[in-house]
Amino acid sequence: MKKFIKSIKPIEWAIWSVSAAAIIVCFFVFRNNQYHYLIGALIGVTSLIFVSKGNPAGQVLTVVFSVFYSVISYSCKYYGEMITYLAMTAPMAVVALVSWLRNPYKGDKSEVEVNSLSVKEWCLFSALSVAVTVAFYFILRALDTANLIVSTVSVFSSFAASYLTARRSRFYAVGYAANDVVLIVMWIMQTVSDISYLPMIVCFAAFLVLDVYGFVNWSRMLRRQNDAPQESENAERKENIA
Repeated sequence: MKKFIKSIKPIEWAIWSVSAAAIIVCFFVFRNNQYHYLIGALIGVTSLIFVSKGNPAGQVLTVVFSVFYSVISYSCKYYGEMITYLAMTAPMAVVALVSWLRNPYKGDKSEVEVNSLSVKEWCLFSALSVAVTVAFYFILRALDTANLIVSTVSVFSSFAASYLTARRSRFYAVGYAANDVVLIVMWIMQTVSDISYLPMIVCFAAFLVLDVYGFVNWSRMLRRQNDAPQESENAERKENIA
């Protein structure tokens, strides 16, 4: 943990601090007395800092956040969100945790080895995403889910993000960023009738910033990890010549 804290860059501390402060201020200013909203949001932004650095601890926090968010979604009749996070996001986070722990970068458990998907797997991913989305559409319609179309789009982006996270692809962040936009729209709809839900909009706006940062940081990690073997090989050649 000490090593991880030391590894957090000033910009990462700044993003987390501003996000957490915005959520807390918004929660109290608009007098939301449902403290599980606040706790869940803070756990969420914290998890994304870990995930953006490829740290498996982020997946543990994702499971915890999924439980909190499912309760919130149920209270708003967002059954799609509830089912998605309990039946898909949380289990996939567990799968991702196992995958990340089994694939550390150079044995360092605090950083996962970034993976690049083949064309064949991208095709499989696309087919699975469509199948899951279509299936969920009919399930959500049968449950009389609020904002059905938006909820269905959220399922698609959530599945895409979860799958790519488990497969250690940097494009997980693109999926989650898309999901953040969808969720911001969903909670805007809810806030129109009850201003106390505004903290959820702030929460997912913070998530969007963190996911964009996650994509940038994972891209850097991929370049660094790919360059490392070449640098090691060059160093070995120089040693042999010497």
